Amino acid sequence: MNLDDTIVAIATPAGRGGIGVVRLAGGKALEIAGPMLRLKHELVPGRAVFGELVEPRGGAAELPSAGQPGAAVPAQTLPTPRIDEVVVTYFARPHSYTTDDMVEISAHGSPVVLRHIVELCVAADARLAEPGEFTMRAFLNGRIDLTQAEAVRDLIDSQTLYQAKVAAQQLEGALSRRLQPIKQKLVELIAVLEAGIDFAEDDVSVMPDATILAHIAAVRVPLEQLSASFAYGKIVHEGLTLAIVGRPNVGKSSLFNRLVERERAIVTATPGTTRDLVSETVAIGGIPVKLVDTAGIRDALDEAEAMGIQKSMEALADADLVLVVVDASQAETEEDAELLREAKNRPVIVVGNKCDLGAAGPWLEACGQNVSTSAITGEGIAELRAEILRHVGGETGTYFGAQTESGFLTNVRHHGLIQDSLGALDAAKNAVAERVPHEMLLLDLYNALRPLDAITGATTTDDILNLIFSTFCIGK
Repeated sequence: MNLDDTIVAIATPAGRGGIGVVRLAGGKALEIAGPMLRLKHELVPGRAVFGELVEPRGGAAELPSAGQPGAAVPAQTLPTPRIDEVVVTYFARPHSYTTDDMVEISAHGSPVVLRHIVELCVAADARLAEPGEFTMRAFLNGRIDLTQAEAVRDLIDSQTLYQAKVAAQQLEGALSRRLQPIKQKLVELIAVLEAGIDFAEDDVSVMPDATILAHIAAVRVPLEQLSASFAYGKIVHEGLTLAIVGRPNVGKSSLFNRLVERERAIVTATPGTTRDLVSETVAIGGIPVKLVDTAGIRDALDEAEAMGIQKSMEALADADLVLVVVDASQAETEEDAELLREAKNRPVIVVGNKCDLGAAGPWLEACGQNVSTSAITGEGIAELRAEILRHVGGETGTYFGAQTESGFLTNVRHHGLIQDSLGALDAAKNAVAERVPHEMLLLDLYNALRPLDAITGATTTDDILNLIFSTFCIGK
């Protein structure tokens, strides 16, 4: 990948639309774009200019003139045919996404027109951009760090508004800002120990063990807090799976339809209607939640129902959160009790459905986390959604505020590197306890620093960069 090339790509999704954008970045961007544009005004950095996309002409066109039949006519004297109306925006270096000169041509969203613009650029010495190459240039040119670059991908891939807000916070550098003071404390500790080794003859005081341990703890505690945020961040990034289980005819499918807000699952008065898993992804509080409606769990009456019940038990085992639905208008059955025993070691919410028919007794209160609902009237559905969110974000409800502002881990790569750094800090702590020479202690401290640098991209290898940016779409 030659970073001196001028690159071009369609920056909008494939298909037809009202508007399509072609992005051109590099030192020759203006030179390449100029011949194909007929503009109303001169291009000024940071300003959109209306104009026309035309077919570039060069040399002489072999068309006869009125005065001299058969003679060649200079191309400059011929009318230039218009292909489309366009809006062109010019971003002068270094004030562009990649810090290169950049021209964005917004045309009507015809794949033929957009592809033709790209072909004209390639014919004029541009190169087709690789996936993620615009963002990689922004990273390599120092405009953004690696956490911000990965946030661009997360923002594009977001399925809910909350996911988009979290990605936007990361894109603004929330995680980098949270890491910076931690890294600074670690670098300061390394610098003092290095000075004590390099200038021992100058009587530079060596830090006592208790002070070293205090400095290591000052680095380790916020790193542990950051690592702990991944439990929630992973759910924000990837969503969670919620299985709705229960015996037949307690209203699982009706409850499923209420949460989905449409008639997705078949509902009848006949027990055992649902034979297979029915799933749908919805947003609850901004978290993508995959709801799985399951077959009623009981002694199967036939082979098909037995297979459905087996899938129900598998869904219960695989789910991140389980809704055990019982009939609140009836007394507890042995099937209810058995299902509650099966789910007791998993995150579970007990839903007493059909509360509009009245309560059969206080037995539900003994089940712990429970919500009363009516899938018919909608009573308790809002409370059920709130309870699901409480299980996701914890009782303090941090999913709506502090963590988003301060930055938290949503990326598996980042979490692995934080764990590597914590492991190295543990090794450094043990080294102090065993009174090993400071030269050896510094090796552990540097091993703790390198993973933190790798999160923002300061020490990331080319292989890691290629792996990260290969998951981007072309044109971004």
